[in-house]
Amino acid sequence: MSVAASFSPALGSFFSLSRSPSRFRMTLQSNSVSVTATVSPLLTKLKRDCATPLPVLEEVADAMSAQMRSGLALDAPTQLPMIPTYVQNLPTGNEKGLFYALDLGGTNFRVLRVQLGGKEERVIATEFEQGPIPQHLMFGTTEELFDFIASGLAKFAEKESDKFHLPPGRTREIGFTFSFPVKQTSIDSGTLIKWTKGFAISGTEGRDVVACLNEALKRQGLNMRVSALVNDTVGTLAGAEYWDNDVMVAVILGTGTNACYVEQINAIPKLQGHVFPSGRMIISTEWGAFSTSLPLTEFDEEMDAASINPGEQIFEKTISGMYLGEIVRRALLKMAQVGGLFGKSVPQKLTMPFTLRTPDLCAMQQDNSVDLQAVGSILYDRTGVESNLSARKIVLEVCDTVIKRGGRLAGAGIVGILQKMEEDSKGIIFGKRTVVAVDGGLYENYPHYRAYLQDSVTELLGLEKSNNVVIQHSKDGSGIGAALLAASNSMYKHQF
Repeated sequence: MSVAASFSPALGSFFSLSRSPSRFRMTLQSNSVSVTATVSPLLTKLKRDCATPLPVLEEVADAMSAQMRSGLALDAPTQLPMIPTYVQNLPTGNEKGLFYALDLGGTNFRVLRVQLGGKEERVIATEFEQGPIPQHLMFGTTEELFDFIASGLAKFAEKESDKFHLPPGRTREIGFTFSFPVKQTSIDSGTLIKWTKGFAISGTEGRDVVACLNEALKRQGLNMRVSALVNDTVGTLAGAEYWDNDVMVAVILGTGTNACYVEQINAIPKLQGHVFPSGRMIISTEWGAFSTSLPLTEFDEEMDAASINPGEQIFEKTISGMYLGEIVRRALLKMAQVGGLFGKSVPQKLTMPFTLRTPDLCAMQQDNSVDLQAVGSILYDRTGVESNLSARKIVLEVCDTVIKRGGRLAGAGIVGILQKMEEDSKGIIFGKRTVVAVDGGLYENYPHYRAYLQDSVTELLGLEKSNNVVIQHSKDGSGIGAALLAASNSMYKHQF
């Protein structure tokens, strides 16, 4: 899952939507009628440009399916890379023993261990620790970063309690969640394509990140090995499938976004000639790069042009948490400048990119008070805007318009994946219970977004088919999923 922007916004966390005490001044509403009249055409245009009626959703879903097929074909130019993950063996429940997971997904680093007890006991115990990556390491050397990771793992391993037990003669095995663009070459190796998310580390691109970690583990004197290299989406699928065998797709909807699914080897032309005994493999779609048939506004185009990757990651820029607040801010800024939404003057803070965050939209949309006081407070705190009730109602309409588009497009993307699977499986996807596991703070904490996504899936599939498709929240599945993939790809799996 990749995220890139030309700014470094303090996005905060989707898990804590703070509402500061009200510090704004109530403004007179005598001009509310005239303001509404001047802003109304701008709002109407925004709604029209963001509209996602059924024909648009169908076009997006069909285009997603078509781009998936192109990406699976040999050397075909396509929007979707459709990266083979080399994850063939998903957890069966038979896994036993002690397994570790490392998660380097952004500015935080997490270590986890899990004791597995097979079919009867499943997950016996888990422990984890996490902390920030020091800022200087994000711009340092490869060795410095991986030494930091290995050191953290060593300190964590020293605290291994009696709840955890490694069978005699075994080496501790690790699932490594590495959520940066990687060209995977096997289940336990992959070369870094490029750093994202604010990292600019020298000497890593083109190197095998598992080899980098293994070298650091040796320098720490740790007798551990990486059994599985995965991204967070793949970890989510594995973690959810461990508990529910009907899970076929996993989606991350947070600051960034991605989706993966279980594909049949005979449907992956670019892997023909290779032997994969399981007959299936998880494919990472990297669907953030999708761009066909998306309803875009002038504000999307402005934001894209100002980013460090103009013309790229368009789907991600319309559906993921990093960007939704910024789209709303840009729309409100034009309404303030052209339509006088907030009076004669425009606060300087409203002109600053990323000052309005997606968690702020969520908090405002959950304000049920008569005077929308929380909306007014958040606007003042984040952008310096003083608003009347009429303006706050318009702000909520803008929020809802952008969030509705995002949720419904995400739903169309999910249906596009399911459609492609259905076509190749001769009807067994929609004819039985099929689970889509979704993780990420945007999906978990934004009920309006979640509802619009579900509405989109139901509208596209119809009631009968959609009853068989379960959109299921899988909270924090990627960490334990990586440990489970280490287990299912363990060198000792024949001993389970």
